Amino acid sequence: MFSRRHPYLFFLLVAFAIFTGLIMGVMAMAAWIGRGAGGFDGEAVGVVEIEGAIADARDTIETIRRFREDEDIKAIVIRIDSPGGAVGPSQEIYREIRKTIETKKVVASMGAVAASGGYYVACATDGIVANPGTITGSIGVIMGYTNFRQLLDKIGMVPVVIKSGPYKDTGSPTREMLDDEREILQSITGNIHEQFVTAIAEGRKMDRALVEKVADGRIFTGEDAKSRGLVDRLGNFEDALEWAGELGGIDGDVVPVYARDEKLSLLRYLMSSSISDWMSRVIHPGIYAEYRYLPEGP
Repeated sequence: MFSRRHPYLFFLLVAFAIFTGLIMGVMAMAAWIGRGAGGFDGEAVGVVEIEGAIADARDTIETIRRFREDEDIKAIVIRIDSPGGAVGPSQEIYREIRKTIETKKVVASMGAVAASGGYYVACATDGIVANPGTITGSIGVIMGYTNFRQLLDKIGMVPVVIKSGPYKDTGSPTREMLDDEREILQSITGNIHEQFVTAIAEGRKMDRALVEKVADGRIFTGEDAKSRGLVDRLGNFEDALEWAGELGGIDGDVVPVYARDEKLSLLRYLMSSSISDWMSRVIHPGIYAEYRYLPEGP
């Protein structure tokens, strides 16, 4: 019999089958529990959570849209605990919030960190609430990559590149960057930075010159940000909920409603945010423009 001839392999196959069954069971239960944002009566405030690096905007955009179209949701709170992330997803979320404030009030609630892309998202709302010690700001754009040229020289590895144009491998980790390539990337960074400043000036209704004074990449505490006009109020999540309820015309206690994914994918969860970001860089190394607060290590 197979089990006697290959006992270890048989054991591994049985263990894998049991593990697969357990995973499928957990996923089915999670999907059954998280079939929507329902489960409440009357008027409420929808809560959209943005946590960790902003790498994919699809779920966040879908949640905002669902809350916008739900008549029982009178206002929305965007709860942000993020150092920022990729430029495109941050801009997509910003755009969806700007579309939403045309019909519903949206308030941003900052947690421990709401910097760079996290602040980009927040400034699209009708108002921002931050803790006095929240780390925010970091208004800027960063591009970076690791150059392995010296390491390759030491181990005797010679990269061979066939390209259709002189700039196709700009940012290659296997050679030194040329001056004209650096100028191109600096120009792109500057252009994206201008988009950031414009978004803040429009979203916060601030004079562009005032935004430019603080758009040098520095971080602020929530208290300092409020004194500079980057934040409206100091308070916690409950304060943001209460304010959103007032703006939405809710009388009495505010009921927070959290959206759950209608279809939960364990693989998608495991490969989300920073993991997928890291994997993509390993598989396809290159230069990435980011709205992200990246403090240097010691």
